[in-house]
Amino acid sequence: MKIGDKLVYPMHGAGEITKIEENEVGGVKNSYYIMRLPVGEMKLMLPVDKVEEVGLRELIKPEQIEEVAKVLQAESESLQISWNKRYHMNLERLKTGSIFDAATVARNLTRQNSKKKVSSGEKKLLDLSRQILITELVYVCEKTPEEITAWVDEQIGID
Repeated sequence: MKIGDKLVYPMHGAGEITKIEENEVGGVKNSYYIMRLPVGEMKLMLPVDKVEEVGLRELIKPEQIEEVAKVLQAESESLQISWNKRYHMNLERLKTGSIFDAATVARNLTRQNSKKKVSSGEKKLLDLSRQILITELVYVCEKTPEEITAWVDEQIGID
């Protein structure tokens, strides 16, 4: 990996490696990739020697955007389970790092929230799933976060 690479970090979203620096954390010196996310101007420090462990992956290909759209447009899953079971199921989906799992969580929770407000825990997962989805699509589509947010809402069917 090198400066300028755009990658997806599970549970955070896509970002660009802006620099590689050496830092001391807990008395241990290590090299870190500094990654900037396009939404919220978040910066992450990833230990160079832990990249495989954290599950960094490359962005999806532009031809996969249609597949993301199909996931967002699909019927929501009808889950007649308690909110906390639904929360844990959605959390596990987000941990996979898959844009398609993030799209599924964003679709289901966005629609659920538009009918009946979701719990505060699920609201955090909703925001996180949208961040993961939007940050990756910003890079793949080469559009602004606002344009991608509008597109995602349109695909889900939310005004």
